[in-house]
Amino acid sequence: MQLLHMNRQASELAKLINATEHGGGSLRSAHGVLPTALTELCGEIIKALHVRTEAKDWEQFEIKRVAGNPEKPILLRGFGLPDRGGIQYSRLVVTLEELARRQQLNTDQAREKFQLTNREQSVIEHLAKGWTNKEIANALQITEQTVKEHIKHIMRKTNSTTRTGILVRIFNS
Repeated sequence: MQLLHMNRQASELAKLINATEHGGGSLRSAHGVLPTALTELCGEIIKALHVRTEAKDWEQFEIKRVAGNPEKPILLRGFGLPDRGGIQYSRLVVTLEELARRQQLNTDQAREKFQLTNREQSVIEHLAKGWTNKEIANALQITEQTVKEHIKHIMRKTNSTTRTGILVRIFNS
């Protein structure tokens, strides 16, 4: 693995993640070292490249993680660019993006206000992480169709018409 490019903003965000991973120490101590969260994400992409060997396999697929400290969360998004010559010629693309400081998700208060079930509450917690229906289904060990049904029920209860609308209602409850 060889780092081909990192702009100044990505470098600064990597330093922030490193500082968090190493006990909040100074940003200088992490200079030149890729954060563990970033190298682990790359490892997951490499594993996926063994299965997703065609470029079209990556058109609707990416791996996302949030790193850094809760006060300054950083979204890591990565995907693979397979090469016909084999995995050793493939490329990994990872973007780092500072997220806006999130409001605290108070699912207990929302549960009471909107009369949510335990499962609906779990679905909302994963929605707040930006997960897809498939990712939620895998995490909760249910089908994607069941996740869709839960989301429909949550939309009805929160008087929302979109996934984002659900989160707006929940965060403002």
